[in-house]
Amino acid sequence: MPFTLPPRIPSGPRRRSLLASAAGAALLAGCSDSPDSANTAGSPSAADRARARAARDSAALAARYAAAIAAHPALADLLRPLRTEVVRHTEAFGGSGQASASASTSASASPSDSASASVSASASVSASASASPAVAADPKAALSDLAAAERALADRRTKALLELPGELARLMASVAAAGAAHAFLLTEGAK
Repeated sequence: MPFTLPPRIPSGPRRRSLLASAAGAALLAGCSDSPDSANTAGSPSAADRARARAARDSAALAARYAAAIAAHPALADLLRPLRTEVVRHTEAFGGSGQASASASTSASASPSDSASASVSASASVSASASASPAVAADPKAALSDLAAAERALADRRTKALLELPGELARLMASVAAAGAAHAFLLTEGAK
């Protein structure tokens, strides 16, 4: 009788089961019965401060996308949908996506438009961020920089989940997951 080896069984958990358990743990950590915005002595609650910071972070990221689109118009088809989602994240956290949305509209204008469109785009970008974000001259480096920014922001948001109340934690987990997906897409786009 010939000796046959048993089928190879991978050691340790599989990648999908790790991702599923991490997502489940994040959602369970966000479940609570406490209200999201309990103010004490008129000061903003931790949830309100976290929501405001998340809106500012998303607005700054949207400004980086707008600057990258303006610097590298060839990347606009890849970056515009991701930037639109980042603007939606800003609005979901209670921020204003109006300055960011006008920057994408102006930045995506056709080359036959007057110079006022580019002036309006740069004014909107600088209005939505304290300083105009620097963009690498090389398109691949610009994509890598955006991917790193998305990844860092997603990591910060994931770490903040434990201190947040229910609904805000679920929103933050969802936006962090979207940011990680954006980082992946940007990394693939840079290849």
